Amino acid sequence: MTTAPPEQDKRRGAFSSRRVFILAAIGSAVGLGNIWRFPYVAYENGGGAFVIPYLVALVTAGLPFLFLDYALGHRHRGSAPLSFARQSRGTEGLGWWQVGICFMIAIYYAAVIAYALRYTFFSVGQSWGDDPEGYFFEQFLQVEGSGITADVVVGVLVPQLVVWAAVLLIMGLGVQKGIGASSVVFIPLLILAFVVLVVRSLFLPGAAAGLDELFTPDWGALTDASVWAAAFGQIFFSLSIGFGIMITYASYVGRRTDMTGSGFVVGFANSGFELLAGIGVFAALGFMAQANGVAVDDVVDDGIGLAFVAFPAIISEAPGGALIGVLFFGSLVIAGLTSLVSVLEVVVSAVRDKLALTRLTAVAVVGGPAALISLVLFSTTSGLSVLDIVDYFINRFGILLVAVVSMVVLAWFVRALPGLAGHLNRHGSIRLGRVWMALVAIVAPLALAFVLVRDFLDTLEEPYGGYPGWMLGVFGWGAAGLVLVLGFVLAALPWHRSVDLSPGETAGTEREEVDR
Repeated sequence: MTTAPPEQDKRRGAFSSRRVFILAAIGSAVGLGNIWRFPYVAYENGGGAFVIPYLVALVTAGLPFLFLDYALGHRHRGSAPLSFARQSRGTEGLGWWQVGICFMIAIYYAAVIAYALRYTFFSVGQSWGDDPEGYFFEQFLQVEGSGITADVVVGVLVPQLVVWAAVLLIMGLGVQKGIGASSVVFIPLLILAFVVLVVRSLFLPGAAAGLDELFTPDWGALTDASVWAAAFGQIFFSLSIGFGIMITYASYVGRRTDMTGSGFVVGFANSGFELLAGIGVFAALGFMAQANGVAVDDVVDDGIGLAFVAFPAIISEAPGGALIGVLFFGSLVIAGLTSLVSVLEVVVSAVRDKLALTRLTAVAVVGGPAALISLVLFSTTSGLSVLDIVDYFINRFGILLVAVVSMVVLAWFVRALPGLAGHLNRHGSIRLGRVWMALVAIVAPLALAFVLVRDFLDTLEEPYGGYPGWMLGVFGWGAAGLVLVLGFVLAALPWHRSVDLSPGETAGTEREEVDR
């Protein structure tokens, strides 16, 4: 018995081949965090020695959870809520919780892509002058004191409109003609641009000092639990697992596709890109340190500061700086767009499944409000503060929390792992058995729970970013709590009568195919 009749698969859309699926999955996984988060996390947590816990985390938590997402989507042929509902009706709320998280991410992610789009053009003439930090915060974003304002920044509003128009166009074209086709073009282009950027950075004076600072191993760090926690957190955030993306993408893949082999390719391609990003970023930081006569650790930064303050300073001083700037910020735009498409597709797919809408209608229903909220909140002088708060809390107390809960529920309450492993084993080149089930049921949730508890205690001890309590309450704890509550409210709403909620295959058949 199949989970959904062929005509429903055709209506939902599908990737034309395994290659297209892999490129789309890589496009989702490779995002802004790979470029500006991994180098800093590695540097702060043992340098070259960090590679060991990072790879351990990839093998023991990242790939096992990726396979779990793949199994849910591929077996049940649905969005995150539909796949959870077909697995067990009582777990549908977990899928909608993930949908809410993706909606939150989408509305602020578009703003960061808009920043990068403007800075791609700024790089040509180095518009920031001699003060990249002042230009970014005071002239470009026009950041004011704490609080919320309605003062629109036109220089942010216009590129945001362009970003949303491009994303909604891709979404409207469909799974293959939009998401798949754009990934086939964008991912090779992203890799090419970033390889050229890295090669150019390696020939800058001082590049070797930057690489020494990044890769010189601090073996003592391996005895620090926080370093291992950082590795598990980084793998989790960078692979796009735990919030519905890979469930949704896997539902668009042919039934006889080798999903475990595909996951192996996606996981290591993502990690390879992160290492490449680390090399390029620290080679450039080494140049900046030498040019200013300071130590490398005096110029190291992460996130927004690295991208829009440190790199413009490098571009201003480096030979061929305009080329470096266009490649760097262009890479951010491409990586951001492919990730934003994947995040928004989670919401579109869920709404389509629940209400049996056409793709264009669902894109309008989801994309219109998302774009409007994004523009209202993040194109103003207070947009960066709101973005910073929402990003921190949704990532830690949204994504991490729902992932831990999902693993525990599926492994211990629903007892879904044998059936899901059996499904992937039918056509998978990497067989899943008791080891995989132990990793998903015990190792991964314990590791991520440790990261979650640590972040929670740190946030209670010191309010994040020094923001006012009311802003943290509304845009931080409030946003994280809202997606949780709405998730289970939406789960209580009825499905369209045409939606088949029956599970895919009999548990007995699947159990026989689990490696013992």
